[in-house]
Amino acid sequence: MISLENQYGTIEISQEYFANLVGRAASECFGVVGMISSPTQGIRSIMNGGKDVPDKGVHVRTSGGGLIVDLHIAVVYGMNIAAIVRSIVNKVRYTVEQATNLEVAKVNVFVDAMKTENA
Repeated sequence: MISLENQYGTIEISQEYFANLVGRAASECFGVVGMISSPTQGIRSIMNGGKDVPDKGVHVRTSGGGLIVDLHIAVVYGMNIAAIVRSIVNKVRYTVEQATNLEVAKVNVFVDAMKTENA
């Protein structure tokens, strides 16, 4: 659960909502093949019968009144990684701020794999 306090009270939004929102926004960017599970997400996936966890490759936390988003992705081999990452950062920041009206302080993108488009 993500909790932020403002002048009106406390805002609480579930981690699953953020994971779905951020994961969908990142996956729609050109050059992204998919999201990569963290080790704990991989263990949860195994315990869940091999099914993907809803927060696959996404971790959202708060810091100083803003959100910090960590993404673990796989990109298409041969594409410009810097351009892909810039696109992801802009799209994720815009999507989260429009959907929640909360400030995104930082988007960290970790490229964990390169794959062909067909894989």
